[in-house]
Amino acid sequence: MSLLTDLLNLDLSDCTGKIIAEYIWVGGTGMDVRSKARTLPGPVDDPSKLPNWNFDGSSTGQATGDDSEVILRPQAIFRDPFRKGNNILVICDCYSPTGEPIPSNKRYNAERIFSHPDVKAEEPWYGIEQEYTLLQKDTNWPIGWPLGGYPGPQGPYYCGAGADKSYGRDIVDAHYKACLYAGINIGGINAEVMPGQWEFQVGPSVGISAGDQLWAARYILERITEIAGVVVSFDPKPIPGEWNGAGAHVNFSTKSMRSEGGYELIKKAIKKLEARHMEHIAAYGEGNERRLTGRHETADINTFTWGVANRGASVRVGRDTEKEGKGYFEDRRPSSNMDPYVVTSMIAETTVLCNSNLSNGSK
Repeated sequence: MSLLTDLLNLDLSDCTGKIIAEYIWVGGTGMDVRSKARTLPGPVDDPSKLPNWNFDGSSTGQATGDDSEVILRPQAIFRDPFRKGNNILVICDCYSPTGEPIPSNKRYNAERIFSHPDVKAEEPWYGIEQEYTLLQKDTNWPIGWPLGGYPGPQGPYYCGAGADKSYGRDIVDAHYKACLYAGINIGGINAEVMPGQWEFQVGPSVGISAGDQLWAARYILERITEIAGVVVSFDPKPIPGEWNGAGAHVNFSTKSMRSEGGYELIKKAIKKLEARHMEHIAAYGEGNERRLTGRHETADINTFTWGVANRGASVRVGRDTEKEGKGYFEDRRPSSNMDPYVVTSMIAETTVLCNSNLSNGSK
C-alpha cells in the first residue's frame, strides 16, 4: 500500500513538463458528475486554450448508441487538489457534433442570461449554501446513526462538536481545504441540524462562475467521499419524518441592491419572484415537495412568503439588510439537488429581466 501511495504522490515536475487535465461534466441525470483525464503538453490557465474533447454519450444517458459522440467544451479551470502540481480540473459543458447544446447542458442557457447587457451591468452576486448528507456505503444510512436505528432527536447536532454529535468532520475539513486549494471561493462549512448532514458555502461568486464553482466543489466532494468509502447524498429529504431536509439556499444581490436605496429594489425583486413562484419551484430540484412542507425551517411548497429574519419563509431578508437599507436576500426554496446553472440564471432573469404583472407580497 505504501508503494501505491508513493506512486500517487509522484511529483511529475521532476521529470516532465506535461500535465494532467481532468475534464468534468454533468451527466444525463442532471446530478451525476462524470470525468476523464488527458495529458497536455504543458500548463494551461485559460479554458479557451484547452482542446475540445468527446465522450460516449450513450453510456451517460446523453446520446443514442447509433450516434453517441458528445463534445466537451472547456469552460472553467481549477487547480487539481488530488494530483497537485500544475495539474488541473476542467469544468466542461456538452454539445452535439454539430455544435448544438444537448438537452442536459444547462450552462448554455445560463450563460446566455448572464451575458445579457442588463444582467452584466447589475453584477449579480451569489452565495450558495450547499447542504448534503453523508451515508454509510453499504446501507445508505447516515453515518454515525445506529444501523437500522435512530440517534437522539435534533437539537445538539447543528454546529455541534463531540463524538456523539459530529459525524464526518474529517471528510468535511478535507473537502474545505481541497476547495481552497482548487481556487474555489468556498466561504465556510458547518454541521447541519440532522446528524450526518453538513453544509458548505460557495461565494460570493459573480454570474456564471457561481455554477462553475459549485459543480467543481460537488465533484471534489464526490472524489473525497469515494476515498473515504462513504456516499454523499444530495437528496432533499434523505430521512423521512422529524428530520430536517437538505437545501441549497441561494443568497443573491445586484449592484443596485447593494447600493443606497437597495432595500426597495429587493422588495420589488421579491414580488417578481412571487409572481413566478411555481415556475421557480418546478426548476428548483427533484423531490423538493418532500422537503418544502412548511415544517423544519421551510415554507410550504405551494405558498410564497417572505420576511425579515424568517427561516420559515420562501425568501428571507437579513436584519442587516433591513437596517442598512441595502444588501441581499436569501431564496430558501432550492433543494440540495438543484442545478446551480438553472437556479442562479433564473433568479437573475426574474429579478432583472422580467417585468411581469406583480401581485402583493406577504410578509
